[in-house]
Amino acid sequence: MSHPQPSVTADDVEQAAARLAGVIAPSPLVHSARLSAATGFEVWLKREDLQAVRSYKARGAYNLISQLDDDQRARGVVCASAGNHAQGVAFACAALGVRAEIYLPRTTPRQKRERVARLGGEVVTTVVGGDTFDDAARAARARAEETGRALIPPFDDPRTVAGQGTAIRELVDQMSAPPDHVVVPVGGGGLLAGAAAWLGERSPSTGLIGVEPAGAASMTAALHHGAPVELATVDGFVDGAAVRRVGDVNHAIVAASGATVTVVPEGAVCVEMLALYQSDGIVAEPAGALASSALMSLDLGIAPGATVVCVLSGGNNDVSRYADVVERALVHEGLKHYFLVEFPQEPGALRQFLDVVLGPEDDITLFEYTKRSERETGPALVGIELSRAEDLPALLERMTRVPHQIEPVPPGSPIARFLL
Repeated sequence: MSHPQPSVTADDVEQAAARLAGVIAPSPLVHSARLSAATGFEVWLKREDLQAVRSYKARGAYNLISQLDDDQRARGVVCASAGNHAQGVAFACAALGVRAEIYLPRTTPRQKRERVARLGGEVVTTVVGGDTFDDAARAARARAEETGRALIPPFDDPRTVAGQGTAIRELVDQMSAPPDHVVVPVGGGGLLAGAAAWLGERSPSTGLIGVEPAGAASMTAALHHGAPVELATVDGFVDGAAVRRVGDVNHAIVAASGATVTVVPEGAVCVEMLALYQSDGIVAEPAGALASSALMSLDLGIAPGATVVCVLSGGNNDVSRYADVVERALVHEGLKHYFLVEFPQEPGALRQFLDVVLGPEDDITLFEYTKRSERETGPALVGIELSRAEDLPALLERMTRVPHQIEPVPPGSPIARFLL
């Protein structure tokens, strides 16, 4: 199948880097002892979470806005974002003195909303509405058409792509030799496309891997269909990468590049978020942990000893979300399970369940019981946390020894989605 000629070149990325010089500081490239020991690779992290806006998004936003003419700057700009692009636009507009109206979906964490306001100051107005990024994007497009203001796309524009690609150019420049592989998160595809554009010309021996959340695998769908398509549903947990449709510009570049794109379950992302925090002292948002979560949970076909750089793309995580992160991680690792239990409404029924079913290291983390006066049994939703995933078969066997009717709640069921 033929693909459109890619619209971003390595020269475009180099020119973007020149525009960003003195405005956006290079982010650190640090060796990860934990990931290296766990994978057998030499793993480095490109710490874009340490940027002033705590993500790489200011790169593309500044590169685009700095190229607007005087009339466009005077009118101001409009953008839509799940949070990080909004911060990038706010930063760029504050630096360039350009007014901006920024549309955010209601799912944007409060921490990101507050950061947008702080970074943009008086030049930025935020409008919150819609349940997804795509809802916010439609509102922003309508506003741009109504006012004549320039629309600043978060990913589907060659200038945005070139700006994002500077992170990859930068990390290669920070190394003594080009890495064997670069692994990047994928939402709309701006960072992946920028990486592909620059690496394809300047470091063609470096393999490129894009990682999407399983609940929002829009680039995978686009590559499968030969063109961008809208996903029927999107899991918004990895909010920085929860995009229903990738950009046309981005898909064309990625499809022509031969880059590998893979998906990881949201639970694996949560496991890696916790490891980054507990072992490395890094506060990563879900999208920021995408790349390294793939190293830990998937076979990416990387040779032992290879040098791998994972782009840790963002650190704008609301600490109030960590309870949800822990829950998803435990379920993913097979340590937490839920059951619907019909308890006989008679004395000692609960004690019998506890004495017979629970192992010495098992713990009940949830018990929601409804007594039915007109029935012989009463239903309960029970959550059990195991100390080891391999203890589940023994737990299920012990459940057969009690008269209670017990039904496991599968992770993908409606009840499980309510819990998670």
